[in-house]
Amino acid sequence: MSFSKPLPDVLPTSLPDVASLVDQVSDRATPALVATGAYYAKTQRTRRLVYGILLTGLSAYYYRKYGRKSKKLYAEEMNTDEPLKVDKDKVKVAVDGRFLRQLMFIGKICVPRWRSKTVGILALHTFFLVLRTYLSVIVARLDGRLVRDLVAADGKEFLRGLAYWFGIAVPATYTNSMIRYLQSKLSISLRTSLTKYVHDLYMSNNTYYKAINLDNRIDGADQLITTDINRFCNALASLYSNLGKPVLDMIIFNYQLARSIGSLGMWGLLVNYGITATILRAATPAFGKLAAEEAKLEGNFRSAHSRLITNAEEIAFYNGADLEHSILSRTYSRLIKHINRIYRIRIAYNMFEDFLIKYSWSAAGLLIAAIPVFFPDLAGARAKRQEARIAAEAEGGARKSERVTGSRTQGFITNKRLMISLADAGGRIMYSYKELNELAGYTYRVYNMLRVLQDLHGNKYVKSENAPQGEHFSLEAIHGMLQLGYNGIKFDNVPVATPNGDTLLIRDLTFTIGPGDHLMITGPNGAGKTSILRLVAGLWPLFRGRIDRPDASLDTIFYIPQRPYLAIGSLREQVIYPHSVEQMRACGRTEEDLMGILKKVYLEYIPGREGGWGAVKEWKDVFSGGEKQRMQLARLFYHRPRFAVLDEATAAVSTDVEALLYSTAKDEGITIVTISHRPSLFKYHKFLLRVGESGVGGQADGWTFEKIGGEGGGFLASVEEEIRKLEGELGEIEGLKERLRVINEELKLGSSRDVEGELKHAKRTLI
Repeated sequence: MSFSKPLPDVLPTSLPDVASLVDQVSDRATPALVATGAYYAKTQRTRRLVYGILLTGLSAYYYRKYGRKSKKLYAEEMNTDEPLKVDKDKVKVAVDGRFLRQLMFIGKICVPRWRSKTVGILALHTFFLVLRTYLSVIVARLDGRLVRDLVAADGKEFLRGLAYWFGIAVPATYTNSMIRYLQSKLSISLRTSLTKYVHDLYMSNNTYYKAINLDNRIDGADQLITTDINRFCNALASLYSNLGKPVLDMIIFNYQLARSIGSLGMWGLLVNYGITATILRAATPAFGKLAAEEAKLEGNFRSAHSRLITNAEEIAFYNGADLEHSILSRTYSRLIKHINRIYRIRIAYNMFEDFLIKYSWSAAGLLIAAIPVFFPDLAGARAKRQEARIAAEAEGGARKSERVTGSRTQGFITNKRLMISLADAGGRIMYSYKELNELAGYTYRVYNMLRVLQDLHGNKYVKSENAPQGEHFSLEAIHGMLQLGYNGIKFDNVPVATPNGDTLLIRDLTFTIGPGDHLMITGPNGAGKTSILRLVAGLWPLFRGRIDRPDASLDTIFYIPQRPYLAIGSLREQVIYPHSVEQMRACGRTEEDLMGILKKVYLEYIPGREGGWGAVKEWKDVFSGGEKQRMQLARLFYHRPRFAVLDEATAAVSTDVEALLYSTAKDEGITIVTISHRPSLFKYHKFLLRVGESGVGGQADGWTFEKIGGEGGGFLASVEEEIRKLEGELGEIEGLKERLRVINEELKLGSSRDVEGELKHAKRTLI
């Protein structure tokens, strides 16, 4: 290669000298390079046709190969007829077809219809993303124009371009602010739709109870609903901005560059994108799985603190602070160890990612941007028109050296600015792959939660592989029937079994009670007394048999659990729970009525002590054990149901107050079903159900249902007979005492034995 005028030995440093050097190189290209460029220019149309045919053929091949498989997998993923099986030990999270199907499933919940608010925000967000890309193209051209005028020393045009620069800054800054604002609004809108759907599902059909007690596929529902949904929505909204704008930039900038650098440069860009994406995909760690594991450990740490708060008093009594402290420290250490592992993984990955995207892409971009300079015949239509215009001006004698240099510099700077923006867009797309992996982790957890809640809402259960296999019943085969509308409670051959079906508590329970047939249920601990009430309330699965009971309204049947529950709210709301103040007023109840109810349960002093009906406190810490139970009975008298089910509801109440409360309930016309060990309550009931007795094969799954008192004696008659027998045995104590004294004298034991103590022990044994 030879030049009539040698190139300078020292590289230029000023912008005009650089432009002059570029001009010399482009004007003095060798004939070989020109011939090569002409050859490629002649075959451009043929290459485009061949590439188009190849691309169409490959697209058709992959569509036929993977299209049917994808549709089949999507149908399986969307099938809600079968319960979802969750393997907690083998979590596979990746950016693949399964992730996209799960994301589509959640997307239909977040955007249920096209005329929703979320769609409007999404459309407005998209508009500003397109506007921002359009403004970027204008800025690139304006940048080239400013450099052109600067090289040409055209002060007037330079100042005019500078004025345009400041003029474009106003809509550009406003657009950037709106993009960030709409991204936040999109996240809130997605979270609102998803949370509303989850709350509707979670709080209906006792799904919240089933998720905790009947199914173990969800760990930490509170963590999933409050934290994971928020992270998912933030990640999705952020990804739309971080991925949507770069994709638009890629399309528009590629089109603009194609007009300048030609098809060869464009194919070079596409090859560069493909190679980079393949390398990054192969080198990217499993960030999705790591994010899912981090969310799980965060939930465990949060649950440990929640458990400490819930059981603070019991832990304090046991003086278990040291052990609980070690549990909290161990849980936190696991979380921090995992987070540090993620940070260590990101060091090497970020180094590799930055080198590949920032430096290798910049070098490739400079090479491609130089095509119109070194190979004019391979340039795009816009660059060719610019060269033709410059050549025409030169032939007409109107060409000025500074103007020609400035025009070529303008083209190079514009292409370079577009290439830098394009590289930045491609880099953000590549960076987004890491965010996409994290989104896959959140999507996996949220999707599993939604599917499990749908299963539980439809009474579909899945037993864990680690759970004991049921010997009697299976959650996959529930054949019992719970019938509402019956004026009483009726069990017909109902087995009372634990929810997983592996333990039969009561075999084929059968009994019937109607209005006024007060029932008392007694038996040893763990025999299934409370389990009967869970079946009546529909909390446990009914494997076989039939239960008839009243409707679920509060004025027909009311349950008072063993552990008192005090809601968040005012003192007034503690009495009327679960009614709201509006419902209370709609029923025509007043505060005078509430005071009358408190008098019935001997709590009339509470409003004055606590500051009135509107006082809001942490009531579980304010009331004593007896006050809590009497407050539950106040709710009973407020709602006045036909049937009331009381599970050890007066265990913390004195016997005399308990008697008055039961008498009041019977006077109110409430049929009572009581679980208790107190014999003093027998006289307030008509029937007795004893569970935990010897059954088939000596198992403690038997039961007896009998009448208390009345004609024919019943249970009270047998109790009275047993009392007479014990009194007769106690009458023999004096004779035994005298006989023991004589024996002691004969054996000369004297007072070496505590006769009185032995007699008391014998008396207690007989009783």
